[in-house]
Amino acid sequence: MNELLTQLRAAVGAANVLTEGDLSAWELDWRKRSRGKALAVVRPGSTAEVAAVVRLCAEAGAPMVPQGGNTGLVVGGVPDESGREVVLSLTRMNRVRAVDRDNLAMTVDAGCVLQNLQQAAEDAGLLFPLSLAAEGSCTIGGNLATNAGGTQVVRYGNTRELCLGLEVVTAQGEVWEGLTGLRKDNTGYDLRDLFIGSEGTLGVITGATMKLYPLPAATLTAWASVPSMEAAVTLLGLAHRHLGAGLTGFEVMGQFALGLVAKHFKQLRVPLYEAGPYCVLLENSDQESEEHARAQFERLLEVALEEGCVADAVVAENIAQARQLWHIRESIPLAQAEEGLNIKHDISIPVSRIPEFCTETDALLRREIAGVRLVNFGHLGDGNLHYNVQAPEGGDMQAFLREQEERVNTLVYDQVKRFDGSISAEHGIGALKVGKMPQYKSDVAIRMMQALKKALDPKNLLNPGRVVPAD
Repeated sequence: MNELLTQLRAAVGAANVLTEGDLSAWELDWRKRSRGKALAVVRPGSTAEVAAVVRLCAEAGAPMVPQGGNTGLVVGGVPDESGREVVLSLTRMNRVRAVDRDNLAMTVDAGCVLQNLQQAAEDAGLLFPLSLAAEGSCTIGGNLATNAGGTQVVRYGNTRELCLGLEVVTAQGEVWEGLTGLRKDNTGYDLRDLFIGSEGTLGVITGATMKLYPLPAATLTAWASVPSMEAAVTLLGLAHRHLGAGLTGFEVMGQFALGLVAKHFKQLRVPLYEAGPYCVLLENSDQESEEHARAQFERLLEVALEEGCVADAVVAENIAQARQLWHIRESIPLAQAEEGLNIKHDISIPVSRIPEFCTETDALLRREIAGVRLVNFGHLGDGNLHYNVQAPEGGDMQAFLREQEERVNTLVYDQVKRFDGSISAEHGIGALKVGKMPQYKSDVAIRMMQALKKALDPKNLLNPGRVVPAD
C-alpha cells in the first residue's frame, strides 16, 4: 500500500493524506462506541480530486469510507479495525457554489456544514429548512447520504425531499453531473434517489442542488403538557387542521426524558414537565404576520384545552424564549449521556399506532428487565421516535449494555415490526444495524439492494460491510 499512499499524496497533496498522529477525529464514531484504524485519511479539495482518489483506490483494491462531519450514529462513516480502509473526508469541499433566487435553489459542495447552508439561504432572504441537533458540524453530503430528518420533516420532508440534483463520483472514479435545478425531469430512472440514503455504498456525493423557500413572516413556538400519548396524537390532528402548512415542528418528549434535562442542566428551566407524562413542542411558521400566527396558535390551544388533550400550555413571547424551548428539546440526548450509558433506538411507526406501541412496549420492557428506564422523545409529527432505554439507576451500566443490549434491541425491534414500522427512521443502517436487516427487511428488498450494490460497485470497495447485508 506504500505505492498507493505515494499516489494519493501526488493527487491531493501530502498535507492532505494523514497516516500518523491522532486520527481520532476521523476514526472514532460520534457516540465514542467504535474506534477503527484507517490506512489513511485523505482530504480532497475538489470533485476532480475525489475522482482521482477513487480511481487510485479502485486500482489498488483499497476499500473507501466516505465521511462528512462524522456525526453519524450507526457506525457508517468510520473505518473498521483492519487498517485497510481509506477514509475519504470531504470537509475541505465546503463552498456554496451558487444561489438561484428565482429558481429557489442553492448549489453547494458536499462538505458544506449544514448551518452554513442555512445562513447562506438567510443572507439571500430565503429559507433552507433542514434543521437538526448536529447542524453546527454535520455536512450536507452526510445529510444526503443518510437521508437525514430533523425537526422540520412534518412540513418540508427529509433531506431527500429537499434535493433537486446531485454530483456523484462513481465507484469507478467517473463523475455523474446531475446538478439540475429542475423540479420536473422524467427522462428515465431518477438516479438521484439511488444515492440519497445509500450511506456512501453506491457512490460518493460531492455536490448537491437543494431547494429553498421564502422566509416566513413570523415563526412562533408553543410548549404544551399533555395527559397521554393519545392526547399528543389528538393535538397533532388539531394542529394540522388549524395551522395547515404552517405547522413546521411537532415534537413529543416524555416526562423522564425532560426530568434528565432538569437534573443535569439545572440552568435550563423546563416548563410543565411535572404536570403530565408528556410535553409537546409545536412550531408555527406563518407567511402573513406575527399577529396572525399568534391568533392561530391561541385558537388551537383554546380548542385543545376544551377537548382535554392539553393540560396547560405556554407560547414563547420572543425569539430568545423560543430558542430556549428548542434548546431544552435538543438537550435530551446530552442529558441522557450525562446520566450514563444507554441503548438508542431511532424508529418510525404510523402516527395513529404510536400510543398503542408505547403502551405495549413500555410494559414489555419493564416486565422483562427490572428497573429499566425509558427515554422516549422525538418527531411525533412524522412518526419518528427516539425510543431509548436507560440502565437501571445505580447499577453497573457497562454490564447492563453488555448483558442486555441485544435482548433490548430484539424486544423493541420485534414490536416495531409488529406495528408495521421501521428500525431506522433517520439515522441510517451503517455497520451497527446491518446484521438486523435480514430479520426486519423483506428478502425481496434485500436482494434488490444487493443487486444495485453489485451493479454500481462490483468490487465492493465503497463503504463495504455497511447498509447492505452480504449475500
